[in-house]
Amino acid sequence: MSALWQAGWYRFARRLDSPNFGPRPPGMQADLIVIHSISLPPGVYGGDEVMRLFTNTLDWDAHPYFKAIEGMQVSAHFFIRRGGELWQFVSCDDRAWHAGASRWRGRENCNDYSIGIELEGLEGEAFEREQYEALASVCAAIGQQYPIAHVAGHEHVAPGRKQDPGAKFDWARLRASLGWADDRFAC
Repeated sequence: MSALWQAGWYRFARRLDSPNFGPRPPGMQADLIVIHSISLPPGVYGGDEVMRLFTNTLDWDAHPYFKAIEGMQVSAHFFIRRGGELWQFVSCDDRAWHAGASRWRGRENCNDYSIGIELEGLEGEAFEREQYEALASVCAAIGQQYPIAHVAGHEHVAPGRKQDPGAKFDWARLRASLGWADDRFAC
């Protein structure tokens, strides 16, 4: 056990447990990081709606958009706010429900072998410096604890169905911050 990790929980993340997870298949380890973007309602930042969505406590009547996602049971391992605040909802040892129908390098069901990180944002919009700093830090820590071979966006594992984190996500910046080989990244 690492000083940074306890049973898949990262020491420097604020913990808020989601019920939306399950065990990884026997013998399966996380070797992929999937980066997403989310805001609720779309383009609105700073509220607690994402946390409520991931914990099944979102008031479906609070905004007209929420009716379109009513009943969804989703989660991610991590969520990074616009100011860089890091939240964790699911142990990285477990399977979060973040990628949905997905495929990476010929392997189906990315949730089985990935760690999902949501950035507070909207595809097509830029992300904040603080988010990139927090993302690089948590990716580095994940890479020390798990055999991460690749980093991809939701758009790469669910092409045609998802577009996040989107064209304004700075993959070069993340690669430079981590110092990992270029072939580990989808872009």
